[in-house]
Amino acid sequence: MSKSFILKKSYFLLVSFFVFSGYAQTVRKYSNEFLNIGVDAAAFGMANAVTASTEDVNSVYWNPAGLVNIEDNQFAAMHANYFANIATYNYVAGAMPLDEQSAIGLSIIRFGVDDIMNTTQLIDSQGNIDYDRISLFSAADYAFALTYARKTGIEGLSLGANAKVIRRIIGEFADAWGFGFDVGLQYHKGNWRFGVMARDVTTTYNTWAINESEFETISGAIDGQNQERPETTEITLPKLQMGVARNFDLSQDFGLTTAVNLDFRFARTNDIISSENMSATPAVGFEVNYTKMVFLRGGVGNFQDVEQLGGGTAVGFQPNFGVGFRYNGIQIDYAFTDIGDQSVGLYSNIFSLKLDWSVFR
Repeated sequence: MSKSFILKKSYFLLVSFFVFSGYAQTVRKYSNEFLNIGVDAAAFGMANAVTASTEDVNSVYWNPAGLVNIEDNQFAAMHANYFANIATYNYVAGAMPLDEQSAIGLSIIRFGVDDIMNTTQLIDSQGNIDYDRISLFSAADYAFALTYARKTGIEGLSLGANAKVIRRIIGEFADAWGFGFDVGLQYHKGNWRFGVMARDVTTTYNTWAINESEFETISGAIDGQNQERPETTEITLPKLQMGVARNFDLSQDFGLTTAVNLDFRFARTNDIISSENMSATPAVGFEVNYTKMVFLRGGVGNFQDVEQLGGGTAVGFQPNFGVGFRYNGIQIDYAFTDIGDQSVGLYSNIFSLKLDWSVFR
C-alpha cells in the first residue's frame, strides 16, 4: 500500500468532515440533497417532468397525490452507482389501496459511500506507520417516508402527503436525525393532468450529534480547518414543483404523454431563472407507448447558468433518454441520463423495477 494511496484516503476522510461542517449550518441552500436525486428510471427518462402524470407506487416520491390511481398493491426498486461507482443509491417502495378513495405507501432511500479508510490512527504514538491501525467506515444518508393519499369531493382532484424521517451517519464521527413533511395535489380533467408538489413544507430539521473523541482526532490535522465544532442544526428549505401533462391517443395502439415541469427553490442558485430569493428551472419530457407494453421516453431538464473557463456563462442542460417494457404486471425501465456531459454527471445508466401484485394472484 503506497504512501500516496494512504494520503488520498486520508484526504477523502477530511473532506467528508469539511462537507459536513459546511452543510450543518442553521439554514443551507443545499441540504439533504440526496433526496433531490429522484427515483424510477421511467421518470429519469422524462427529465423528471412527472409531477402531474405520476400515478403508480413511485408517486410516494414524485407526488403523493398520484398514489390514489393504483388499483392493486405495487412494489418498486432501483439501484444506481455514482461518482465512478464510489457511491451507491438504493430505493425500495411499496403501496396499496385502502379503498376506492385512498391509498398508503412506504419508501426507503439510501445514498452512501462505503469502505472509506479511516487513517486518523495510522501513525502510532512513536511516529511509526502501522497499517493495522487502519479501519473502514461508511458515510450514508437514509430517508424513510410514510405516504397517504386521498381523493377529494371534487371530481379529478386528489391530495397526498409524506411524513419522512431522515437518518445520516458519518462512521463513528457524527450522526443526525431529521423529520419533515411533503404535500402534493393532482387534478385530472379529461386528457389533461395538473400537479403541484411542495417538499419540506414546514422546513426539514436535521439535528447532529458529534462524537467528541473522534472529532479530536482530526481537529488539528490541517491548520485552520476543523478547529471549531460545526453547528448541530441543519434546516432544509422548502421547494415547489409544478407540472402539467397531456395524454394523446395517436392510434388504436399508440399513445403519447407530454409533460412540462417548473421546479422552484427559495434561494439564489445557478438555475436559468434566478433572483435573490427564488430560483427556477424547467423540464420537458415525453413518453410514447405501444399498447401500454413498450415505452420510449425522452426529456430535457436541469437548465443551469454554467461559468465558462474563458469568462462569461452559458446555458447548460441535461438531456435524457429511456425505454421500458411491461408484461403481466412486471415493468422494467431503463434511463440513459446526462447525455453529452452538459453538466457534471452524477449518473448515466439507471435501471428500475416495478411489480403489480396482481401478477401473483
